[in-house]
Amino acid sequence: MGKVTGFLEIDRQVAKYQPASDRIRHFREFTIPMSDPEVQKQAARCMDCGIPYCHGPTGCPVHNQIPDWNDLVYNNNWEAAIQNLHSTNNFPEFTGRVCPAPCEEACTLNLEDAPVAIKTVEQAIADKAYELGFIRPQPATVHTGKKVAVIGSGPAGMAAAQQLGRAGHEVHVYERETKPGGLLRYGIPDFKMEKNFIDRRVEQMKGEGVTFHCGVNVGVDVKVEQLLADHDAVLYCGGSETPREAGIPGIDLAGVHDAMPYLVQQNRRVGRENIDSVGWPSDPILAGAKHVVVVGGGDTASDCVGTAFRQGAVKVTQLDIRPQPPEKEDKLAVWPFWATKMRTSSSQAEGAVREFQVATLEFIGEDGVLTGVKCCEVDERRRPVAGTEFVIRADLAFIAIGFRGPFTTSVLKELEGKLTLNTDKRGSTNVVANDRDYKTSIDKFWTAGDVRRGQSLVVWAIREGRQAARAIDEALMGSSVLPN
Repeated sequence: MGKVTGFLEIDRQVAKYQPASDRIRHFREFTIPMSDPEVQKQAARCMDCGIPYCHGPTGCPVHNQIPDWNDLVYNNNWEAAIQNLHSTNNFPEFTGRVCPAPCEEACTLNLEDAPVAIKTVEQAIADKAYELGFIRPQPATVHTGKKVAVIGSGPAGMAAAQQLGRAGHEVHVYERETKPGGLLRYGIPDFKMEKNFIDRRVEQMKGEGVTFHCGVNVGVDVKVEQLLADHDAVLYCGGSETPREAGIPGIDLAGVHDAMPYLVQQNRRVGRENIDSVGWPSDPILAGAKHVVVVGGGDTASDCVGTAFRQGAVKVTQLDIRPQPPEKEDKLAVWPFWATKMRTSSSQAEGAVREFQVATLEFIGEDGVLTGVKCCEVDERRRPVAGTEFVIRADLAFIAIGFRGPFTTSVLKELEGKLTLNTDKRGSTNVVANDRDYKTSIDKFWTAGDVRRGQSLVVWAIREGRQAARAIDEALMGSSVLPN
């Protein structure tokens, strides 16, 4: 612990944003990096708690050793800090940008509403490590002769592929899209994470011997059975991309869309790619000069809000069926767990109108084209309150109420009747496997990430990919040196 009294002497500071009036004019990242000395001061605030809840299980899914690398940063040892961080997290530059930071919620200093700026320090470590040349390919020195296929190159697939490659296996990653990254590339907007960070990691992994096959839709272009025949193990990391059905009348009107096709299209535009994408509608969706309504209160809805503003929307309204949460949580009742409290994303802060405890009753249109969204207030059981109906003008509406599982037109279609799926009361269809060995009901076939656990955080996908890689390595070799 470098600065014993740091948490008493130094106030919490996090990276600042460009003003909303400036940042909505572009799709680049808008966070203003902190200087190295300021990052070191923030790292010095870590208390080195006797029981550091920040690194798990309530805080960090990958169990980052946060007090350790805070101390290393405070002592200006950036190389040791990135080595420590990489021991638990393959891609800290991803999580340092897009993770909601449950570690900060679990920080002891959060009892005083001033947690250590863990996310800021994590991103700074990764960015500094690239700047100083500490992140290089780490190819295996011994090759096992085993061959592993990974279906999907999102955070789970990338993490698993990197771990398996470093264990000495020949790894082939199959990606449906034209570039690797999955929803990291095509779902998360560039203003939250620019895609050059993915490109750098892909180049590192190629230097470690991982082979990427892009534009290959497994189950259609290449059969799963062929991969099983050609490889010693196959890991399915297909994500959770099928939108949850809203069941709202008027959903077929022109101007009503699921959220993900909209986000994917804009990410492809920013990446100078054709907007046509396998599995998604290809008609252009643009919010310029339009009144936009976003149905849903999560991260995907927030991403639609920020994207619409950058495209030039006149007004953006976000509808959330949940009641408006309190401004401040009861610390003694919920800490160190993630608290329900009023949170405002950077996109919402750009001018969104937020409606809470509101249900979407119907999309209204004229001549088949959307003109408005009919809503009403709901009670605590989410039942409509009579007499509270109102209509919001809308030229464009996005439905962002979650996902129910992977696409069913490729891998699942080929393996229908052979692969056990877990269905819940909300209609989700996740592939069944436990979180110890990640094995499915098919021999030599493993699964990890959102396709197994359902839609979740990037950091959870990285954890599952790492653990599945260890399980596969252990199954192929009898034991494993990969971290658990």
